Amino acid sequence: MSGRMAFDLSLAQALIDQKCDTPGATLPILHDLQEKFGYIDDAAIPLIADALNISRAETLGVISFYHDFRRAPVDGHALKLCRAESCQSLGSEDLVSHLELRHGIKVDDDKHSSLHVETVYCLGNCALSPAALLDGAPIGRLDRDRIDAIVAAAQGKTQ
Repeated sequence: MSGRMAFDLSLAQALIDQKCDTPGATLPILHDLQEKFGYIDDAAIPLIADALNISRAETLGVISFYHDFRRAPVDGHALKLCRAESCQSLGSEDLVSHLELRHGIKVDDDKHSSLHVETVYCLGNCALSPAALLDGAPIGRLDRDRIDAIVAAAQGKTQ
C-alpha cells in the first residue's frame, strides 16, 4: 500500500486551490486528491464545485463517470488487472478464475480487505500482457505464481 494519508479537509482545499485556475481543472484536481488520499471523499465534492463554479451534481458526475476514481478508501492493496483483448489472449481471464478459486478473491468485489482487485481495460502495457498495476506500480507478464505471491504479500504471508 502506498503512503496515502487520511482525508484532511484543509489539505484537500489546498490541493484544489493549486489547480483551480488551470483550464479543465476538474480532472487534475480529482487526480491530485485521489493520489494524496487514495479516494475522493464526499466532503471534497462541494469544495471542488465551489472552486470551479460548477454544480455538485456535475462534480459527482465526473467522479462517477471515470472508473478510476474511488469514493471510499481501499483497505489494503489495490490490484488493477487488465482484461482487454491482449491481456485476455495471454491469460488474464485464467488469473481472474485462479484468484477466485484458489484465494476466494472476486474481481470487482469490494468485500475482500487485504487485496482489492478491479478490472481495467488497457493499461498500455500490451507488450507485457497480462498486465496490472499494484498500488499504482506496473506489473507485466503476470502468471499464477506471481498472483499467488501478490496475494501472500497482501495478506502478510510468505510463500
